[in-house]
Amino acid sequence: MTNFLLIALCIGLGMLFTKAKLVPENSHKGINAWLLNIALPAVSFKYLPYIEWRKELLWPVLAPIVIWLCAWIYAKIYSRIRGLDKKTEAVLKIVCGLGNTSFVGFPLIMAWYSEAELSIAIICDQVTFLLFSTVGLLVAVRASGTHKVTAGFMLKRLLTFPAFLGCVLAILLPQFLDISPMAPLFDKLASTVAPLALFSIGLQLKFDGWKDEIKEISAALFYKLILGPAIFFAIILLAGAKGIIAQISVFEAAMPILLSASIIAEKYDLRPQLTNMIIGIGILVGIVTTAGWWFVLNVIA
Repeated sequence: MTNFLLIALCIGLGMLFTKAKLVPENSHKGINAWLLNIALPAVSFKYLPYIEWRKELLWPVLAPIVIWLCAWIYAKIYSRIRGLDKKTEAVLKIVCGLGNTSFVGFPLIMAWYSEAELSIAIICDQVTFLLFSTVGLLVAVRASGTHKVTAGFMLKRLLTFPAFLGCVLAILLPQFLDISPMAPLFDKLASTVAPLALFSIGLQLKFDGWKDEIKEISAALFYKLILGPAIFFAIILLAGAKGIIAQISVFEAAMPILLSASIIAEKYDLRPQLTNMIIGIGILVGIVTTAGWWFVLNVIA
């Protein structure tokens, strides 16, 4: 119950602070800087060195990839039926294909499961970032028609992203050094992820003009919160996979839209208002639908 109260309180306070103008404009960027550069790498160092790597961990690797590939097909078909322009189609590919596996995913996993399962969620999150930095960026650039992206540019983004570097170092360094004395520090830093991430989300939630875009919003949320995870869940069932790793992989696949989608939409002029509305509404609806997925997974998986 405490974790659910934390979710409601932090998001609610973020919305209240924005409404009452108690924080400067774009103050969420400072919070996100802490999360991306300090807290998320600390989560990697807290959990990854102690993971026992086995073949079942392929499921959290595959989850974001399956969601992305199916989202690309879904957005393509839907856009053709509706006669949408290239920018709107690109928005749908990005918001349908990339889940909020950390800022929303980590707090919800701690609420519905336990903190120990974050070690599985980290794998999903790193694969999601790889997709965002490569194919996600490529889709945005092509739709904008005004920029060029090279393999070197994408590699530089990847190698300079602190959360990714934290993940790599958390796996490699324990092979050569004893990092256990630093465990209490990593624990304290990692504990800031949930409250600050949720508060940051509350600061950014926007819903103005949602009625004018209801069809695209509904289509995006239907895939990201229901159809996409259902497809991956079907794959899990057909493969006969069971246990907590399979459950967390599906649960992460059911997360709402990646917050960074709004950054890429604004940078490449890909209908940022529509993107922000899908993200904002998706987070609130996603809290309910992930509860449904938790019940389904505990009954069937």
